[in-house]
Amino acid sequence: MPSLLAASLLWAFSFGLIKGELAGLSPWAVAAARLVVAAAVFLPFALRTSVPRRIRLEAVALGTVQFGLMYVLYVASFRWLAAWQVALLTVFTPLYVVLLARLPAGPVRWRAAAAALLAVGGAGLLTWRAGPDRAGWQGVLLLQVSNLCFAAGQLRYAAFRGRCGVGDAALLAWMYAGAAAATVLALPVAGLVSGTGQLAGWTPRAALVVLYLGVLPTAAGFHLWNRGAARTQPVFLGAANNLKVPLAVLVSWLVFGERTPGGGALAGAVMLALSLWAAGGPTARVGPAAARERPLR
Repeated sequence: MPSLLAASLLWAFSFGLIKGELAGLSPWAVAAARLVVAAAVFLPFALRTSVPRRIRLEAVALGTVQFGLMYVLYVASFRWLAAWQVALLTVFTPLYVVLLARLPAGPVRWRAAAAALLAVGGAGLLTWRAGPDRAGWQGVLLLQVSNLCFAAGQLRYAAFRGRCGVGDAALLAWMYAGAAAATVLALPVAGLVSGTGQLAGWTPRAALVVLYLGVLPTAAGFHLWNRGAARTQPVFLGAANNLKVPLAVLVSWLVFGERTPGGGALAGAVMLALSLWAAGGPTARVGPAAARERPLR
């Protein structure tokens, strides 16, 4: 739980920074730059740790989806959505986590569904009064695919980490390397599709913001989140995905001067707390298969 909360605190500042400083830039270029920075931070772990080739390739593929594709779509959504709307529309991630986690095992259990729905409802009450009546559907769709990538990635990482016998830092190093390489290689294609230069509009200030985002919310934030995800059962993990929403609203209010929700904020906070209770706690297990799981080291 501390790792998930720490990551959520780091991410809470990202919404306002991206909207205020980076929304007009190419999402592919922003994603590539941010991931290159994160890969550079974790490069020493890749160099000093021996990781089997099969594990490296799987980590690269996982990072390309969870970090690369997810972040490109996430940044692209800011073209049509305000920062608060992006925060709001990430509340569906818990549903994706629970549904994807239960898909191989059959119907979703009532407690899992209740926890996810409470998390969505609580975060929604905290933010729904904060802005315009409608959002651009292009941004909504892009963000939901981004949420799916993130949900699938964190669940896959939990299973991957549990069976490969490699530490979190070494795995994250190869995941960041894969995500950075994929987004950098895609830059020429993105330029052809958009018809604009991928570096158009960049300023020293934007570069400093991307440097900050690459080191803290990306390198440190995803490391903390995946570390917590690998040690948390899926129902609680789904609910915890919405911790960043009220935090992002507070940061938007106190730091970036955006409007924040009025009525409904207390009810939303209560619903979010209830969702974590309904999830059964961070180390609770669901079903008999949990007893056969290999302990994490």
